[in-house]
Amino acid sequence: MDADVTDSAGSPDRPDHSSGDEPTDGTQDASGAAGQGGPPAGAGGDGTGTWAARPQAGPPGRRSHWVRWAALAASFLVLVAAGTGWWLYKKLDGNITADTGAAAELRAYEKERPRPIARDAQNILLIGSDSRAGDNRRYGRDDGGSQRSDTTILLHLAADRRSATAVSLPRDLMVEIPDCHTAGKKATKKQFAQFNWAFELGGTACTIRTVEKMTGIRVDHHMVVDFNGFKDMVDAVDGVDICLRKPVDDADAHLRLPAGRQRLDGEQALGYVRARKSIGDGSDTERMERQQRFLGALVHKMQSNGVLLNPARLYPVLDAATKSLTTDPGLSSLRDLYDLVRGMRNVPTDKVQFLTVPRQPYRGNASRDELVQPDAGRLFEQLREDEPVTVVPADEIRTGDSQAGHSSGESPSAVPSPPASGSPTPSPTYSGSNAADDLCDA
Repeated sequence: MDADVTDSAGSPDRPDHSSGDEPTDGTQDASGAAGQGGPPAGAGGDGTGTWAARPQAGPPGRRSHWVRWAALAASFLVLVAAGTGWWLYKKLDGNITADTGAAAELRAYEKERPRPIARDAQNILLIGSDSRAGDNRRYGRDDGGSQRSDTTILLHLAADRRSATAVSLPRDLMVEIPDCHTAGKKATKKQFAQFNWAFELGGTACTIRTVEKMTGIRVDHHMVVDFNGFKDMVDAVDGVDICLRKPVDDADAHLRLPAGRQRLDGEQALGYVRARKSIGDGSDTERMERQQRFLGALVHKMQSNGVLLNPARLYPVLDAATKSLTTDPGLSSLRDLYDLVRGMRNVPTDKVQFLTVPRQPYRGNASRDELVQPDAGRLFEQLREDEPVTVVPADEIRTGDSQAGHSSGESPSAVPSPPASGSPTPSPTYSGSNAADDLCDA
């Protein structure tokens, strides 16, 4: 037992002399005897005696002093870390704008909306706004704050979260737009017009109702992202690699690039996905396909570089995404978005698929589009029922099997896949891409 531990009577324990240790400096103990082998009485705590042969590491009072300071410092660091984490959480959470007006409008038309069929599957409408207001005025004229949906994608997340299918809806697609309400609460009439008018007439709620009437699919959530949000997300992942067969010089898209492989920053990426006249055949079809491939490359980079699993790398992506994001109240908190991302992060990149709804030039105006039936109807049914959708590159769609042509402005329609054993109805195959594709192989 240590010499500084007292027994129940309060007297020090007797030292153990079995080791034969003797003091070397003749120091006397408390009784005045020289050369005794034990420490002086009281050496266990009051510092009245010394024992040169066995020096203490330091007074117990000093040791406990440092222990207290170490504990205090550790507690302080924990509090700072927790406070910083809370501050970052609140900052990101506060970035998101909740679209309560659209939610109220949709509730008023609840009886007309489709009912969800596949339990746990999710359908999210992603809208890229072309508003030129505020910081976006550099991309074109601001017509009094008016805006239309520049890009609209219906994203279907399978119930098992093992696949995701993103369907682009052309902005020039001729559709039935229901009666809606403007931002000033003025009623609009039902009309047959191009799809992106719905966003200008009645905002997000009108766009959602138009999509639901066209597809029969219940839209569970929606997100609206503007130009700056897209740019900042690309910058947050340090850019995305693309390849160009020819150099690009497009003043309208603010884009000037050499030919070959290169990495685009956010500003260049925005010009790349918006360009219409300087890349490809100039059609909206080619532009949508380019947008799909770029989004796939962005998803692939986030997964392959471990962004979703690395808080230090994920924070700037979340900050960029949330700063320019407007969502329905069901996705307006950081926790809601995190739960959504967490459910998607294990989806294999080759199962993150992109395609454009089957369409062809509108018979009344070749510069507009119309749905190709029954292909479009079959696609919508597969999404409603949460059935697998097969997407392959356009050049793999067999020539002549499509009901629609392949000229500029048209897209290949779905073609039946070879019937599976025991399956009476073969599943159609659609032309498109997936997030595992390399943009430089396109």
